[in-house]
Amino acid sequence: MPNSVWRKSALIGLIGNPNAGKTSVFNALTGMNAKVGNYAGVTVEKHSGTFQAGDIECEIVDIPGLYTLNALSKDEEIAAEAIRGTSDSERPADIMVVAIDAVNLERNLFFFSQVIQLQTPIIVVLTMTDLLGGRGMSVDLAKLEEMLGVPVVAVVAHKRTGIARLKMAIQQVLESGQTPPAIEFSDIKDRYRWAESVFHASVKQDPAARKKSRTDKIDKLLTHRFFGLVFFLFVMYALFQSVYTLAKPLMEVIENVFDFVGNKLSAMLAPIPWLQSLIVDGILAGVGGVAVFLPQILILFGLISVLEGSGYLARASFLMDKLLSWCGLNGKAFIPLLSSFACAIPGIMAARIMPDSRSRLLTILIAPLMSCSARLPVYVLLIGAIIEPKYGPVVAGLTLFAMHSVGVIMSIPIIILLNRKVLRANKLPFSMELPPYQMPKWRDVFNAMVGRGKVFLQTAGTVIIVMSVIIWGLLYFPRSAEADARYLTEYRTSLSTAQKEVISEENYVDGKRLENSILGNIGRAIEPAFAPAGFDWRISTAILAAFPAREVLVSSLGIIFDLGSDQDEESNHLRGAMREATWPDGRPLLTTGATFALMVFFALCSQCGATLATIKRETNTWEWPIFTFVYMTTLAYLMAVLVNQTINLFSK
Repeated sequence: MPNSVWRKSALIGLIGNPNAGKTSVFNALTGMNAKVGNYAGVTVEKHSGTFQAGDIECEIVDIPGLYTLNALSKDEEIAAEAIRGTSDSERPADIMVVAIDAVNLERNLFFFSQVIQLQTPIIVVLTMTDLLGGRGMSVDLAKLEEMLGVPVVAVVAHKRTGIARLKMAIQQVLESGQTPPAIEFSDIKDRYRWAESVFHASVKQDPAARKKSRTDKIDKLLTHRFFGLVFFLFVMYALFQSVYTLAKPLMEVIENVFDFVGNKLSAMLAPIPWLQSLIVDGILAGVGGVAVFLPQILILFGLISVLEGSGYLARASFLMDKLLSWCGLNGKAFIPLLSSFACAIPGIMAARIMPDSRSRLLTILIAPLMSCSARLPVYVLLIGAIIEPKYGPVVAGLTLFAMHSVGVIMSIPIIILLNRKVLRANKLPFSMELPPYQMPKWRDVFNAMVGRGKVFLQTAGTVIIVMSVIIWGLLYFPRSAEADARYLTEYRTSLSTAQKEVISEENYVDGKRLENSILGNIGRAIEPAFAPAGFDWRISTAILAAFPAREVLVSSLGIIFDLGSDQDEESNHLRGAMREATWPDGRPLLTTGATFALMVFFALCSQCGATLATIKRETNTWEWPIFTFVYMTTLAYLMAVLVNQTINLFSK
């Protein structure tokens, strides 16, 4: 075997056009569950796995799909280097397995014409062969193999059909070391002519059946300028209504479970108050704050996987590119950004569908600006406490709509600024293959849900626990029996009977503890900085406490206003306390300006540790989560000051 590349272990590159079925072949060979979708660009990072071909241990690498070896983006360049064997970090593959979509054989052959000139041993795996009948097509495998000069194996990967023959072919090529015949092409047109000749020689197609393509008929409606957008809006409404409706009872179950466990642990640890508070208020509250989002993550990614698997997601991106491209955003960004209105975490993770690293990073950086569901309680509390009593329900409703629009409006100049000053890259043209419609593969949908849920819990969970414990420590210490005794004396001697009917002894002590905690002292120290926005030390302290998760703002305000942590956004006591709160000189604390400023601050500020942890996971660096935190927090502060000062100016 003079040309053999056989060895005890071999490296195999799995390559092909986007959406050619590579990942399905990868999963069938390795038994793994890498994400699969009927959508170009599913493979955005390297997957590798192993399998046995005869007595050879094979490692196979699923390389992101390419239409050509002449790369346009950085991602494509890395993939092209891996195929050429010129990568600094990867050793050259022993053989290449080229996935070719049987339904789009002629187009796929253009890429093959470039790969064959690398003179690396090649096997062609012909995918999507189960769809040929519906297109009125059939492929003469023997003729195709003769014209390509390399082994051709037809597979239906999700049914494992043909996988054994593929392994056998891999073993034979590894042992023989057979390289493909040399074919010379004079120019691009020559490649296309060669691909056309191979197609016509090896494929039989019934023209009548081609005209009756189901995909063509459906696309006439779903990509229509008017009806396509109407259907798209309906699908998106159904998607997010489903996320809210289906996730809500599951989220309540998780909250009840954590409440039950918290109550049990609280009773068990009562003799050791600091440990009780650390476990229940710090660690358990932090874990619960992450786990409660899991139903939204699973449902959202399950539904997106269904849209991917059906082939509709590619059409949705095509429709949205016309609406987003004017400000420098790729049409595929629509799904991640819309997902972020439910929660930024799945939105950031969904940015993996973006076609290149620049547009993916841009989408990740602006996704937290979309008004997630965790901001809603803040809006409801402040609108119910200040805006509605002053201006009525119509203005209250408009205010709620405006708060959900703030992030969208602000994202436009930020996109332009990031494009021109930070990322400094030209927008790639929108190009995407529209795959055939088909039924989603439920195994792939399930795997996508489990995979995304696992990544979410592993990344967001670990960071949020650390951050929760840190904030707990800042809120808990210092604490002493002498100080508690002093607070009790103040309560019994200073408060009127009417005040004692609203404020319990326990809540008063908790409020004083928070006021004199490390975080409370920091809140007082930074009060001068927040004063231009209309915030005193109480609001400042609540803002600081909400940085790990903005959901805790309402309960923090409950403690600060001596009403206890069990207050919610509908609490009349809390709304009344905030309405009546004053500065030391008697001025109202939450004026119209300060109220709008506080809502705008929460609409724009980065106050979610899980979101920052997810950005770290997706970008593999702390640079971008720090950048996101700094730019969003700075923007929130400046806009809050601007809003308060402007409204106060016109209120005089």
